[in-house]
Amino acid sequence: MIRAMIVDDDALVRLGLADLLNGDQGIEVVAQAADGLQAVEQATAHRIDVALVDVRMPRMDGITATARLRALPHPPKVITLTTFDLDEYVYDALAAGADGFLLKDTDPAEILRAVHLVAAGSAMLHPTAARRLIDRYHATHQPQVTAAQARLERLTPRERDVLALLAQGDTNADIATRLAMRESTVKAHVSRILTALEVTNRVQAALVARDAGLTS
Repeated sequence: MIRAMIVDDDALVRLGLADLLNGDQGIEVVAQAADGLQAVEQATAHRIDVALVDVRMPRMDGITATARLRALPHPPKVITLTTFDLDEYVYDALAAGADGFLLKDTDPAEILRAVHLVAAGSAMLHPTAARRLIDRYHATHQPQVTAAQARLERLTPRERDVLALLAQGDTNADIATRLAMRESTVKAHVSRILTALEVTNRVQAALVARDAGLTS
């Protein structure tokens, strides 16, 4: 059972998401919070597997909350919730350690899929929106590009192939199919990639790949 937390200052949004998530037999909403401070308190008091976190909230916003949640001894996975005109905030949240993001008008089935994917260790990036987000707000200054390219030098050619697909938002199963590999082998490659790139999750690995020019 995936233990979920909903963090949003809009009570109606929290109610709607709670009804949706609790309707899935594999998900249980164990905590709700109206801002980032409450989210950290709830995550400290309860074991949370996945937190859905709004970006704009009073007292502590979703970006700060994401960093605080990921710094806990038993950190939950974080999915950022946003409207598309808040792209710049979403990028900051991803850089803070979020495992993905969803637009608030995402199809309910996709929200449930995202929770399951992230709980299993994958990232949930809306492919088109993710590319637009990174392209628009992730500055590619030369020192940053050089540093990213140096990190990529640590990877084997096969690991670069895996990273390129990971950066497009492919799941481990997708990558296994496209590269004719076992899913367990893909998982091993991903673990090695995260270590070599000195990042904590797939989203941050995708950002390094984009900086280095591995993906367009």
